[in-house]
Amino acid sequence: MTAPVIITAGGTGGHVFPALAVAEALREADVPVVWMGTPHGLEARVAGNAGIPFEPVTVRALRGRGLRDTLTAPWMLLRALLQALAAVRRRSPRAVLGMGGYASGPGAIAAWLLRRPLIIHEQNAVAGMTNQRLARMAAQVLTGFDRPFPGAPAARFVGNPVRAAVAAVAPPQERLAGREGPVRVLVLGGSLGARALNETVPRVLAGLPGGVRPEVRHQAGERTLAVARQAYEQAEVDAEVMPFIEDMAAAYAWADLVICRAGALTVAELAAAGCAAVLVPYPYAVDDHQAANAAFLVDAGAAFMLREPELARGALERVLSELLGDRDRLRAMAVRAREKGRPDAARAVADVCLEVGA
Repeated sequence: MTAPVIITAGGTGGHVFPALAVAEALREADVPVVWMGTPHGLEARVAGNAGIPFEPVTVRALRGRGLRDTLTAPWMLLRALLQALAAVRRRSPRAVLGMGGYASGPGAIAAWLLRRPLIIHEQNAVAGMTNQRLARMAAQVLTGFDRPFPGAPAARFVGNPVRAAVAAVAPPQERLAGREGPVRVLVLGGSLGARALNETVPRVLAGLPGGVRPEVRHQAGERTLAVARQAYEQAEVDAEVMPFIEDMAAAYAWADLVICRAGALTVAELAAAGCAAVLVPYPYAVDDHQAANAAFLVDAGAAFMLREPELARGALERVLSELLGDRDRLRAMAVRAREKGRPDAARAVADVCLEVGA
């Protein structure tokens, strides 16, 4: 029987969904995959829905915790490491792939202790605490952005894995050619809803002249859905407001312009699909990594970046006034985004797993 690759990832969708894309690429190559993560996190549901065998480790984030959690952390980490060691021995993988987040730590350390090849992939432009520490143990460090990785001069830039459907979106030269009528604006508030976007975008759109008013689809998150809908109603702006978008590939293909945060997965998908964007980095992201992520597209001329405090000072009004009446500019931005895309990143990560674990 072919030895599996263990993928250890969890926490947020920015770690989980790229890991799923790699898992699918490995399975397409007839390589079995086992997922290691927390039993009650997003990763457990995603792996279960995909039919991927799951090995649970009981661990939680340490940064920002109180005194009690800090004092009990060594025992929690020891228990998680013992769980991971047992799983690695039981599964006997050809390689272990750490995709970042606190959930990846125990499995990666277990791989190093048991002399199994360890590969880590860092999604963000600023390396997270877990991956910075694991890099010293890894046989190969992979990055989602073309930036130096602290302590790993031989890190390889492969891009961020995205879902196959997003990678397959038609290039902007094809899908945007000949489009007429109102510009299509897609607003992504994330699963929890970005309050700043939910409140600011309707107000800004209400102040635009009728001739440049866009067609709007706004993903607001379940928790803030009612607030976002009320904001559009009070602003007297027509918009399709929804809690989630199941088919993100179709949403990107529909859009002429995307307004959103700058998580690593979002930036990677914007590039892979080829979408012009206005990026508003989450202001409380660790090490301000979303601003660094956004710079990847901003520096290429594919996006604008607005800091959240700027939204209250008219910055979004100015940017939208420039863009909504200029389809040629939006198309040019979308083409530049596509040029930065790495639609084959999932396959590239899978190939490294097979190469290192040969």
